[in-house]
Amino acid sequence: MNKKLREVPQTSRRASFGGRFFRLVLLGMVFLWGALGSLEAQGRAISGTVTDTQGFPMPGVNITVKESPGVGVITDIDGKYQITAPNDNAVLVYSFIGFQVEEISVSGRSVIDVILMEDMLGLEEVVVVGYGVQRRSDLTGALSSVSSEEIQRMPVANMAQAIQGRASGIDITSNERPGESGTIRIRGQRSLTASSDPLYVVDGIPLASKDAINNINPADIESIDILKDASSTAIYGSRGANGVILVTTKRAKKDALSMNYRGTLTIEKMYDRMEMMNSADYIEFRRDAYRTAGSYPDVPTRDADLAIFGMDDYAWANIEQGWAGGSWDGSRVSTTDWTDMVTRTALTQEHNLSVSGGSDNVLAYGSFGYLNQEGTQLGQEFERFSTNLNVEVTPVDWFKYGASVNASSSMQEYGFDSTSPSGARSLYAAALGMLPYAVPFDDNGDRINLPGGDVNILNPIGDEKYSIDERKTYRLLGSLFAEVNLMEGLRYRMNFGPDYYQRNRGIYRDAMSMNRGGGEPGSTNYAQYSTDSRFSWTLDNLVYYNTSFDQHNLGLTFLQTATSNRTETSQMTAENLPWNAQKWHQLNSVSALSGFGTNLVETTMTSYMGRVNYGFADKYLLTASARWDGASQLAEGNKWDFFPSAALAWRLEQEDFLAGVHWVNQLKARVGVGTTGNSAIGAYQTLGAITQLYYTWGESVDGGYVSSDASLATPNPMANQDLGWEKTTQWNLGVDFSFLNSTINGSLDVYTSRTSDLLMRMGIPALTGYTTTFANVGETSNKGIDLNLNTYNFRGRDFSWTTDLVFSANRDKIEELSMGKVDDINNLWFIGERLAVGYDYLFDGIWQDTPEDLAEMAKFNANGHAFQPGSIRVKDLDGDYQIDPDNDRGIVGHSAPSWTAGLTNTFTYKNWDFSFFIYSRWNFMVETGAERLQGRFAQRKVNYWTPDNPSTEYPRPNYNNFDGDVYRTSMNYQDGSFIKLRNVSLGYNLPANVASRLGISNMKVFGQLMNPGLLYSKIDWIDPDLGGSTFNRGVVFGVNIGF
Repeated sequence: MNKKLREVPQTSRRASFGGRFFRLVLLGMVFLWGALGSLEAQGRAISGTVTDTQGFPMPGVNITVKESPGVGVITDIDGKYQITAPNDNAVLVYSFIGFQVEEISVSGRSVIDVILMEDMLGLEEVVVVGYGVQRRSDLTGALSSVSSEEIQRMPVANMAQAIQGRASGIDITSNERPGESGTIRIRGQRSLTASSDPLYVVDGIPLASKDAINNINPADIESIDILKDASSTAIYGSRGANGVILVTTKRAKKDALSMNYRGTLTIEKMYDRMEMMNSADYIEFRRDAYRTAGSYPDVPTRDADLAIFGMDDYAWANIEQGWAGGSWDGSRVSTTDWTDMVTRTALTQEHNLSVSGGSDNVLAYGSFGYLNQEGTQLGQEFERFSTNLNVEVTPVDWFKYGASVNASSSMQEYGFDSTSPSGARSLYAAALGMLPYAVPFDDNGDRINLPGGDVNILNPIGDEKYSIDERKTYRLLGSLFAEVNLMEGLRYRMNFGPDYYQRNRGIYRDAMSMNRGGGEPGSTNYAQYSTDSRFSWTLDNLVYYNTSFDQHNLGLTFLQTATSNRTETSQMTAENLPWNAQKWHQLNSVSALSGFGTNLVETTMTSYMGRVNYGFADKYLLTASARWDGASQLAEGNKWDFFPSAALAWRLEQEDFLAGVHWVNQLKARVGVGTTGNSAIGAYQTLGAITQLYYTWGESVDGGYVSSDASLATPNPMANQDLGWEKTTQWNLGVDFSFLNSTINGSLDVYTSRTSDLLMRMGIPALTGYTTTFANVGETSNKGIDLNLNTYNFRGRDFSWTTDLVFSANRDKIEELSMGKVDDINNLWFIGERLAVGYDYLFDGIWQDTPEDLAEMAKFNANGHAFQPGSIRVKDLDGDYQIDPDNDRGIVGHSAPSWTAGLTNTFTYKNWDFSFFIYSRWNFMVETGAERLQGRFAQRKVNYWTPDNPSTEYPRPNYNNFDGDVYRTSMNYQDGSFIKLRNVSLGYNLPANVASRLGISNMKVFGQLMNPGLLYSKIDWIDPDLGGSTFNRGVVFGVNIGF
């Protein structure tokens, strides 16, 4: 049946969604700009020249007003600059890579010439370490940092994209669907069943869920610090086993009033590495499949084609073009470009405006961001409004307080996704599955619901109007603090962090959608509305004490913290709604809902932590911590657990025996050990559940409840009140180095960890009324290497070249399972192997019609097999001429990469800068390659076996075999190793004198190429970075302006 495309009325969301939010925030920022402006005096014009110690002028030196990135300029080719300081007492900051930062007070001067000294150590940088900050020179643990400058090197929609390939020890997968992000793993995977997601902490407040991080505008991030080893993460106790990501949002800087604007426009198109069969290829392919089934002659005929292609008149009319003139010519059959009808050239625009400034007593910062990201597939889109506001007030020297609010309002049009587990996961994939000779519309322009005449091949064209998945998210993250200096070196700080998350999701599938029958008889519509509301808060009470005497430095931190989480969810579904326009907005229009449900989950945690930092003579450093966590989800007697850590560092460059070694600027050795937990236990997992049963009493049926029914397919597990956290103990040995006048800088870490008390389901005797229970059993191990390397390859008067390399290698291993040193084949867990592996028959080519292969096939067929020429051949591991699952399957690969790397090269010439970024993941398995080759559905172009083409790549097609060759899955494991050129960027900084004449502080324009392509891949039909055949490639145009 053919139906005209009917568009489901869309709500006018753009006019209402976020509109009030936008106006309020913009009004607030205008007010903030005016308020900050009132704090500033009349500006002063300053000029000068920056040179090095040899008197050479230095182009490209950054000059800002007291560390503000907004009010700033760079020196020109002759080292000259012009800048306007807000007042006569302002402080100018001069910075350049590889040189010491200079801060110089204006003091009423109009000309300031500066000589920059080379940075021999670069150790005074302050980094966030959790419940405080430290000089990088005093660090004893393993930490990677990503600055705001690195984050903004290329336009990114979320934090995961910002740090991919820029921090060692971090493996991040890619996801190009608008509003989605990839998974993040720090130093691999440790747990078999629990989450491997790291803990996210924003401005000192731990987030209740990983989803929250996607709602933070990357433009509002000042820095990202990743704590990797247990000596660093143990201060977060039961939540620190998978690493901790500390996000610090931007704050105002003293003595600086600035406004900044950054805008980008990205133009993207989708590209596909997979070559599908065209009409001529596919027609011959289906013929071969029928020939194998004995239903098609060796020589094609029109009548034979009509029998296998004639189910759709319009598709058959196209095929008949090949028989024009009485003989077959496949080139005359046109090929429909289905995927072109579901893709578009996508535009992404992003705008960020920030205001910053303050005085000695008040600092304030405000920003507003807008992101609109179109998907390259129709029906996919993401829009986000965001704001970041913070104020810090110091009314007296001994007291200060402040507050920050990070808020966002976003809407994601998720796009098409099949409701069938084996269906297409996107509209593009659905279009890719269309028969190449079929057409989408009839002569009247009506949609052909079953192009090709197959009931299992529904027309996806226009489905973006009929399958709607709208997700609105509102996020508010606050951070309030008050700090009192009680006496010299002793201070008390209180932090309070409320975290609110609300997601409303509406799903509507029209009767015309593929998921509801495609408009064929019996098709019905469907709607669902669900809400997910989460509120959590964290209250920290912190006491800090710092003192120095003689050559001793001592720092003490004491923490008492409480956290509360409350999550409420609800869901309603309905079918056969009377009006399509209502979508999910009036579910009461049906007599009864198809389904509904609500849920409430509440958890609390109380913790105590103590940490000591000790240094002697700036050479020998010690950090030790102890944390106690008490959690509501654990049973009485097991609620509390203890997580200790300790780390030592030795600054060798401070020793006398290296005093004369001038090429060593820094050499610090570190060793650390700590125990962390994985809060993997559900809120009510130690309490048990009940199962509903129905009892028949004569003609009546009554419901009842029991704790478990062992006769069910999946009975409830028995509650175990002795459950505790999974625990990971990790050792880390590292070295930080800087050589040759800081020309070569970096760090190298080697680590090993062991995770015990894995939370696993284990079998128990059914006589208890249960068949399983959860217990802390099993053990895994993990080891690896992290390398950060930064080199200044060339530094000249007009030209410089720097290289940043991050490299990580990791291997995880299963040591024990619920039954000790016994494999669990059902879950694909094997002692001594990686945690996530493939287990299958081993592909050994295609059986050929040769005397040798025929003789071998006869031996297998005598044992019950049915091999024939063109069948898949797999390895007979035990040599008994019988392929069986118990003895002839083996490990075929692992899904986690053995190593990852990121390489950035940056070149500057006068006012120009050029960079490129390469990313790589190596030695991991991608499940792709197996083909059914039935001849019924659209087919990737492959070299398959026929009597006339005895290929060794793919088996013979067979129309009678829906699932394909019985050993088809043995071909489904490929080496996903790749090297990808991720980004190429070219930028130009407007000369300072030109910017000054334009009335601005600085301006940079830039253009970028996003995902230019793979440099290396062992698979030629997919992008192993994304796991599918498609990828987006685009160009970016952007501008940064400082006022």
